[in-house]
Amino acid sequence: MKPYYTLADLLDEENPFDADEPVAAGLAVIGYPIDHSKSPAMQQAALDAAGIKARYIRIQASPEEFADVVRLIRDKGFIGANVTVPHKQAACALCDETDALSRATGSVNTLVFQKDGSITGFNTDGPGFSRAIREEFSVDLRDLKIVLLGACGGAGLALAYTCAMQRCERLTLAGRSEEKLQALKNRLDSFFIDENRLEGAYDRLTAHLNNTPRFNAAVEDADLIVNATALGLKPTDPSPVPSSLFSAHHLVYDLQTHNDAFQMEARFQGARTADGLSMLIHQGALSFERWFGIKPDVAAMRQALERKDA
Repeated sequence: MKPYYTLADLLDEENPFDADEPVAAGLAVIGYPIDHSKSPAMQQAALDAAGIKARYIRIQASPEEFADVVRLIRDKGFIGANVTVPHKQAACALCDETDALSRATGSVNTLVFQKDGSITGFNTDGPGFSRAIREEFSVDLRDLKIVLLGACGGAGLALAYTCAMQRCERLTLAGRSEEKLQALKNRLDSFFIDENRLEGAYDRLTAHLNNTPRFNAAVEDADLIVNATALGLKPTDPSPVPSSLFSAHHLVYDLQTHNDAFQMEARFQGARTADGLSMLIHQGALSFERWFGIKPDVAAMRQALERKDA
């Protein structure tokens, strides 16, 4: 099987797409680039465990090609697709119906192709993150004081809304653009107003630029620190949080699915850490539920990823 397909492959009449494969493709992950995606390993394991005869493939599509690719695979009888960087907002625009988190963020990572040709979109990043925190640390978001690094980015935005919608104890939005942070804070303020509490939205929702005194104070006081930035993708990337700010009472969650400076420096200071593999699995499991209406074998999905990384 090819590592990934392209729009040209889908359109090639001389070499029809999927003609030589014993099992037809029925699901895909679409991105640009896409060859690094771990989704095929875990979703294929879920399909096989459920006895569903379909392949899950990668499709690489530029922003200009994305809409054509979605329409083509829908017309070819695909069940649905996952969508990753940089297409999540474009995916939302193609949907006829979306869930509440997708509408709030303008971002979709799961497409379901309906029998009437319409497209339903979901954002499973947020609930996948919530499940991951529960699994890793045995605590719910609503009970935590959270600092979210990279809050205005693609995945960060979904996590910010999820923390707000679940009424977390306190949320600090952190990033590099004061304008974007303030705009996001204004959109989330209403989730933190509770007439039964003495604290107001001002006390429970804050936004700070990285590495400022207020940012540092929020990190030191937090229960959970989340890295939703791109830092950690490269082995040479520094931690987005100075090592001196970590302590043993911190829970530290990193959306990167490999070990990096953020996790290593937090562990050195005694914090409990977890990488993004659990979120990847749970958001993928939620996608599977949207496609088939049944829960996948999460253990099989996890084992497939562990074999891939071995």
